[in-house]
Amino acid sequence: MHLAYPAVLAALLFCVGLYGVLARRNAILVLMSVELMLNAVNLNLVAFDVWLRDTLHSGQALTLFTIAIAAAEIGIGLAIVLAVYRNRGTSDIDRLRDTAETDEAEVNESPGKTKKAEATT
Repeated sequence: MHLAYPAVLAALLFCVGLYGVLARRNAILVLMSVELMLNAVNLNLVAFDVWLRDTLHSGQALTLFTIAIAAAEIGIGLAIVLAVYRNRGTSDIDRLRDTAETDEAEVNESPGKTKKAEATT
């Protein structure tokens, strides 16, 4: 087996995943793009393991470890996205800000709250 075929395919998969991470605004699509990048890495690990004819099959062992880490990452990532969607009503990455920033913006926008805030200080 030639090493060039899986290496080129892995590079293309990684580039598509990188484009998805950089260009997408939906958090779930960003997580899917990260998974695509991890699968490209897994393909490279297995291809180099076969090409080097490693007797310990360390590339395949690392691939199993990477799959386990990716499964945990997607589970935690989806839980965070669902929690943010329930609280904010959107999963758009550009619209999400730190909670401290939104609290300060709400205090500065409403005049009644700023008077109360100045009276307490």
